[in-house]
Amino acid sequence: MNAESVNQVGFGEVTAEAQANDLVTYVHRTGAIAAWDGDGWYKEGRSWFETCYIHTGISGAQFVLSGPDAQRLLSDLAINDVYTWKIGKCKHIVICNEDGLILTHALYMRDAEDVFRTTAGIPVPFFQKIEAGGYDVKVDVSNVYILQFSGPTSLTVLESLLKVNLHDLPFLGTRMLEVPGLGITTELCRIGMTGTLAYELRGPIEEGPAVYAAALEAGRPHGLVRMGWRTYPVNHTFGGFPQITCSFDTALFEDKAFREESLLPYKPSGSVEPDNRRARYRTPGEVDWLWMAKFNHDFPGRAALEAEKADPKRTIMSLVWDVDDLVDIYRSLWEEGEPYKYLEIPASELQPSGGHQDYVLTEDGKEVGYASAPLYSSWYHQTVSQCAIDIDQAFDGNRLVIRWGDYGHRMKDVHVTVRKFPLIDAPDNRDYDLSTVPRGDI
Repeated sequence: MNAESVNQVGFGEVTAEAQANDLVTYVHRTGAIAAWDGDGWYKEGRSWFETCYIHTGISGAQFVLSGPDAQRLLSDLAINDVYTWKIGKCKHIVICNEDGLILTHALYMRDAEDVFRTTAGIPVPFFQKIEAGGYDVKVDVSNVYILQFSGPTSLTVLESLLKVNLHDLPFLGTRMLEVPGLGITTELCRIGMTGTLAYELRGPIEEGPAVYAAALEAGRPHGLVRMGWRTYPVNHTFGGFPQITCSFDTALFEDKAFREESLLPYKPSGSVEPDNRRARYRTPGEVDWLWMAKFNHDFPGRAALEAEKADPKRTIMSLVWDVDDLVDIYRSLWEEGEPYKYLEIPASELQPSGGHQDYVLTEDGKEVGYASAPLYSSWYHQTVSQCAIDIDQAFDGNRLVIRWGDYGHRMKDVHVTVRKFPLIDAPDNRDYDLSTVPRGDI
């Protein structure tokens, strides 16, 4: 697909950075077209450590839930306690089925006493609940742009764009601001997926290209890097954010109709058998989200999560791949016979890749977990998989094996070392010392 055909699609279906004439490679994902490469994947993978990136790939549908029963609806669905939620703050909402398997998770904003807003999640659970009756809730749907910024200069970039001091904005805080020279109001939120300093700008999708262009112009002097979808999943694995479509699948795939009709494809790959759907799902405990579960209200999966909290079986860790085994995978391309499965970098699987799961084994062959699609960091120079791993194997330095390959094809046993999750060692967004960040508005 070339730039001309992409631009014919329109901004409603293609992300803002795809308007640039020098971006020529795009990817189709869940009904939208997004830039695949920005300023080059190696440079992009270092950006949130050195300067800052801008990414718009999660722009799309926004759902606003309003009405006298909106809070009760979320409470009846989510593992979280939504009654301690302050207006103007964000919350990561997690919804499970009765077996305690994650159906969806997403960031929600509380705009008023009875108004909640979300993007980049799966809306099926709350639509099903509303359609079943008993809730006075209205759902408004619109398309929005979401410009994500992350890295040590991200605050400086945004202050340069918005011409205002933003050093006092707390983690998960939001603020409505004017974009100078555009006559556009944008929402700023201090949130991100890298594990370090990060922000988002949000607004009506038709205003996205203008805001993006202004941000790029303001940010280039501060090292702003355009990021595409090829590199974006890397920050989830190294930054500590398990994600449906990136590292595991939604358990909504247990519904045959959803599997067949959803824009989100059920796309099993890896050494785990394609019909083993459970290996492709996660419980909150398996992604270290049990702390979010508050057992002061009823919600789907409460009994399962209480049992998991009392006797956890698996947790999440990082698996760092051995270089010699990586070299063997590529070497097989120049040898006779079937090569090992090719390992693309930086992201080994085209998104959505939650259906990719590989067996994790002890060195004597005992199965101890499932590994998500591996990703390569050009900052750490490592290839890493997220892993749902048996508790007794989850210790730093443990040596295990990932069985790499697609079921029914040639397999490569890759030796890996268990490390902490997340691996990132940059300052955390929650308590980032903003006094070290240069002002951009002066």
